[in-house]
Amino acid sequence: MARTIAEKERIAEEIAERLAHKTGEVSWRDVDPLRRIADAFRRSAAVDAEVAEAVHAARDDGYSWAAIAAMLGVSKQTAQARYRR
Repeated sequence: MARTIAEKERIAEEIAERLAHKTGEVSWRDVDPLRRIADAFRRSAAVDAEVAEAVHAARDDGYSWAAIAAMLGVSKQTAQARYRR
């Protein structure tokens, strides 16, 4: 279920938008946990963007995909597939 950063940001915005227009069928007390999920999802997208920026900076500084992958806890191929520009 890997998603791109842009997809995560778009989904977080859609969730927030739907919650902002929710009326009647759900009480505010019931909506709070959903808002927390949307907020956490938005933060997750921001963290993903920060990681991508750090990976690109490391590549620009000459670090190998193997070194970057070790920091991410993934294989070199996975790091390349996820972050290659």
